[in-house]
Amino acid sequence: MKVRLMAVGTRMPGWVSEGVEEYRKRLPRDFSLEVEEIAPGQRGKNADVARAVALEAQRIRERLRGDEITVALEVEGQAWSTRRLAREAEEWRLAGRDVALLIGGPDGLCPQLSASADRRWSLSPLTLPHPLVRVILAEQLYRAWTLLVGHPYHR
Repeated sequence: MKVRLMAVGTRMPGWVSEGVEEYRKRLPRDFSLEVEEIAPGQRGKNADVARAVALEAQRIRERLRGDEITVALEVEGQAWSTRRLAREAEEWRLAGRDVALLIGGPDGLCPQLSASADRRWSLSPLTLPHPLVRVILAEQLYRAWTLLVGHPYHR
């Protein structure tokens, strides 16, 4: 199974890349993680935010594969414990499908894109910085995998 973290935003600080890579390299090939950065829509003083969000959604849709399970990261999504994430990941693996985790830009995901996702997941009711979300997701995916295989990392 391949998990693609599709995140709006480019030019992340080095600590983000290093953090994500630390957990990516720990995962086995059959539970791999890839990060795909999506160029954000134009924002500025007189920018049309709705248009920027729609453009980001279009860019995400163009890169989605039809057979993937899509999971929109949303503040209003369902909160999952680590054990719940492990159960979800096991279901994804057993279904034989890859997964795309969708992270919006500064103004979130396009509501239509979010509504069309197979799942809506909330990491926290807090507003988290998008770079930090990437690291948290990578670590939680690794932790979920360790639960599935009985590795002592999760204690």
